[in-house]
Amino acid sequence: MVSDKEVKTVVSPFAVRENEVKVFDGKEGFASINQVVFKMDMGYINEYHIKALEVVNEFGFVTSRQVTQVLDLRGKLNDIEEDKKQNKVAKWLEDLTKSKVIARYYFQSEAGKSSYRAYAMDKIATYILKQRNIPTSWQPTDNTKPAYAVKRKLAGNQVIIAYMQKVAAFESTNPNILLYSKKYNVKFKPTGGMVTLKNGVDEVNFVFEVVRRNEDWQNMFAEKVQLYSDFYENFARNDAGFYDKPQLVFVGEDIQHIAEMFRIIKKVSSTLNDSEMYFTTELKQLENTLENTISVFELDNESKKYKVVTKTLDILKPGESKSDNKLNVDMKFNSNMIIE
Repeated sequence: MVSDKEVKTVVSPFAVRENEVKVFDGKEGFASINQVVFKMDMGYINEYHIKALEVVNEFGFVTSRQVTQVLDLRGKLNDIEEDKKQNKVAKWLEDLTKSKVIARYYFQSEAGKSSYRAYAMDKIATYILKQRNIPTSWQPTDNTKPAYAVKRKLAGNQVIIAYMQKVAAFESTNPNILLYSKKYNVKFKPTGGMVTLKNGVDEVNFVFEVVRRNEDWQNMFAEKVQLYSDFYENFARNDAGFYDKPQLVFVGEDIQHIAEMFRIIKKVSSTLNDSEMYFTTELKQLENTLENTISVFELDNESKKYKVVTKTLDILKPGESKSDNKLNVDMKFNSNMIIE
């Protein structure tokens, strides 16, 4: 598997290209659950495949490299030689795709075809997971999301994985956290998910709002900012399960994009304070350590103009996470399941 330090690029692979579309690259036709059950009985689909499937379910849209990283971080690939892990995971995903358990997509634009594929759930996957009492909220319409929404998810996953890999204080993650706007009476999802960091008695939750330069992104982002503004302005303890306000982090495609996002925020919100808004890009997560990957905008008293300043965060110091193999004490039960 290619490590972060070996990735050489100045443009994120998850940035939106002009006139880009998402193209189905899975197996066409019909596959029955009986065919999949037969393959499982014969061992063609085994527990390794299920481990990969669980990651696809958790992260929504995910690349083969991201599945490998998550499984490796969670100790699920310890019995496989290091240089063979990526190929093994790619084979499991290929098997699941051919059996129509999961779907696969690539991105096509005037610049060509993407070098990676994005994997997503398919209907048969829900049967397999529900039988194992693994919650899934997947709906068939989830796979109709446009290219920019899928890339937004992939970029968010990459940020979360970087925190899992490189931050000693990493505690847990929820890629599908929901917030609630009381003023507008609507639930909304941070597009990049959430990570919980814990250092001794100090605990902080980072929620990531990933933004892509898709058509009309400015208006879409302005609407989302208003939801965040209401959430923070009217926050009360235990809203969305948070004891304290979570830390909001905006993830852009590049530095210029971050500046454009900041200008929009200042136009539509008076609630979000400059010092409380963090900014980053997914490419910054490729650095060896993450203490210096967060930026804030500060107003220069002399020029009366904003400038981007790196904010060093001790809680993002590197080291091995101690969160592995903890008991799950926050179970989410499905009333339609029978627990065996």
